[in-house]
Amino acid sequence: MSAPIDLVRADLRDFAGYRSARSDRLVGDVWLNANESAWPNVADDANIVRRYPDPQPEALRTRLATLYGCRPDQLIAGRGSDEAIDLLVRALCMPGQGAIVTTPPTFGMYAVSARLQGARVVEVPLIDDGANFHCDVDAVADAALASRATLVFLCSPGNPTGGAVPLDDVRRLAARLEGRALVVVDEAYQEFAPTPSAVSLLATCPNIVVLRTLSKAHALAGVRLGVAIGDADLIVVLRRCQAPYPLPAPCVALVERALGDGPLSRTEARTRECFGERARLADALRDAPGVRRVYPSVANFLLVRFDDAQVAFDALLSAGVVVRDVRAQPGLDDALRITVGRPDENDRVIAVLAGVFA
Repeated sequence: MSAPIDLVRADLRDFAGYRSARSDRLVGDVWLNANESAWPNVADDANIVRRYPDPQPEALRTRLATLYGCRPDQLIAGRGSDEAIDLLVRALCMPGQGAIVTTPPTFGMYAVSARLQGARVVEVPLIDDGANFHCDVDAVADAALASRATLVFLCSPGNPTGGAVPLDDVRRLAARLEGRALVVVDEAYQEFAPTPSAVSLLATCPNIVVLRTLSKAHALAGVRLGVAIGDADLIVVLRRCQAPYPLPAPCVALVERALGDGPLSRTEARTRECFGERARLADALRDAPGVRRVYPSVANFLLVRFDDAQVAFDALLSAGVVVRDVRAQPGLDDALRITVGRPDENDRVIAVLAGVFA
């Protein structure tokens, strides 16, 4: 069986990266090795920000590994899953030569990271059967092999579509691409889905990488913390490619507090309330005049097609409701993406759309 590290750029496999003052786990009580200020800042009440932070705090990685069902050495934490996407593209795509495969409509950062690296973006559009979007994994595999792409990005649950790629399809795709490409499953919305995480496939499919984030269900978008989970040797390479000190100490402290004993039940309570509001909002929008289609969703948003999406967008904005205009995405020229809000926020969406096309 081939190893995922074999897909890494040859010039980076033995790349040492930058060794910061916190790379070596030295022990002491007088720290004079990083040119930090010896005097604290008046705003630093906890006396934690005058020192550079641990690049990958062991306690944090252990906590996140427990949360996501993997080993700590299979996980790298960074500035949101956006950083993980960028690290993967930089590590696996030679500038000006590499290629990735995406399945539009999908999250735009895959293409942005690739283009910044000079890598080609090969698109295999999702199939809209009139009721839902589906990923043709055989077509994705064919495209990856034909283009010699080293990365395939699957957003599941999909953004902005709201649908999930079945795990059997992910497994089959990874098997076809073993030794040829990594299959990156972006699970930013996994907490809202009833299906198991692709982390469960890592033991038998080493060329799978899973992205997770604390920004959605855990209500921690402002701390900018996400992870990549995959083969331990690959994670070592990604750490060497990461900029120094990616995790600010105040953000780490907030995450540790949020993921401590007890608060996870509050995450579950939030997601349960979201499930109910998602169903209520979807039912109301299906009955609203001017709405063509509301797609099923296993995320915390709905993709909605309108007779006139501009009129709907403007009416909502005039009422103080900001939704995502996704009309620039392929095949979505009449669609808006609406995040599931609190009951009063959803009531306002329903009221506005009930009146605008009446």
